Amino acid sequence: MSGPLEGIVVVDLSRVLAGPHATMMLADLGARVIKVEAETGDETRHWGPPFVGEDRVSTYFLSCNRNKESIVVDLKSDEGRDVLTRLVRRADVLVENFRTGVLDRLGFPIRRLHELNPGLIVLSITGFGHDGPEGGRPGYDAIMQGEAGIMSVTGPPGRPSKVGLSICDVLAGLNGAFGIVAALYERARTGKGKVVRTSLLASVVAAHAYQGTRWTVGREAPVSIGNDHPSIAPYGTFRCADGEIQIGVANQGLWRRFAPIVGIDPDDERYATIPDRAARRAELTAEIERVLTTEPRRVWLDRLAEAGVPAGSIRTIDEVYQWEQTRSQGLVIEVDHPRLGRIELPGPPLRFDGEPPREHTAPPLLGQHTESVLAWLEETERAGEGR
Repeated sequence: MSGPLEGIVVVDLSRVLAGPHATMMLADLGARVIKVEAETGDETRHWGPPFVGEDRVSTYFLSCNRNKESIVVDLKSDEGRDVLTRLVRRADVLVENFRTGVLDRLGFPIRRLHELNPGLIVLSITGFGHDGPEGGRPGYDAIMQGEAGIMSVTGPPGRPSKVGLSICDVLAGLNGAFGIVAALYERARTGKGKVVRTSLLASVVAAHAYQGTRWTVGREAPVSIGNDHPSIAPYGTFRCADGEIQIGVANQGLWRRFAPIVGIDPDDERYATIPDRAARRAELTAEIERVLTTEPRRVWLDRLAEAGVPAGSIRTIDEVYQWEQTRSQGLVIEVDHPRLGRIELPGPPLRFDGEPPREHTAPPLLGQHTESVLAWLEETERAGEGR
């Protein structure tokens, strides 16, 4: 694939979601990603339902492994360690999300990796961090949503709730990919590789944003308040005659446009400022919903759009992928899968002006590219291209 990272070779030792999401982002940008799997494959190849096709292909695996090659290597064998050694010499980046110490036990501590390839960039993703009093704990998304505070600010009041997708893993993947690109940029100046570390814990805490500073600066511990915003009102979910919509009135200008639509005087002293409205959230919501419940959602969405007030539907996942706007942004792509034929996948989030849409490849079958990757290694070694 062409792209900003064309020519970059990534050895992907990661499994499940955080690491694979990071390497998929690199592959989307043109890097060559070689996914190294054991004979049993990435765990997510076996995660379902749903499975599709006669071969029972996991849709979970399909979500985070597009544009990659797969080779099967037993890293506990001499032969497997030899293959990894050869890959490391040729690679620009190595990504791993083993528990702390596993890579060392396999015979590839950081010192050894940089002896083999001084320019190698290593991304290490852990659950709780590679050091500290709990650095060795395994980190799964559901556990981290509790430990890192997301559940305490999600869901109805007093009912800590899990986000409906693996947000900790995805955030760690995003941060990992960002760190790799920064390290590649630095290597262009220094010629030296380095280790980039992130964790599910670090990625979530870094995403606390205003909820974090509510505590670190304001000494106010955030709690869950459902779909409302802790600092802004009206901002959240509101009932109409036939369902619910989202409305976001985030400043005074929007308030002055919104209030008349629902029969409220914008100069009403009770709701004069953002803090006033937040303090009287329940009273304000009741007034708004008394009006909204007289008409269906479509009527209110049209009126709010006409007034320039941000509002939106609450779409189901299937509706999102059928939505014309989603498809216009390249967020649904088609690939040819060797077992399933032509399938649709969620697309990459980045677009580059002046470039046509890229062709993407399907997530690989287990070991699909073992022979071709080994042949490429032999060819580059004969040509003296290995590092």
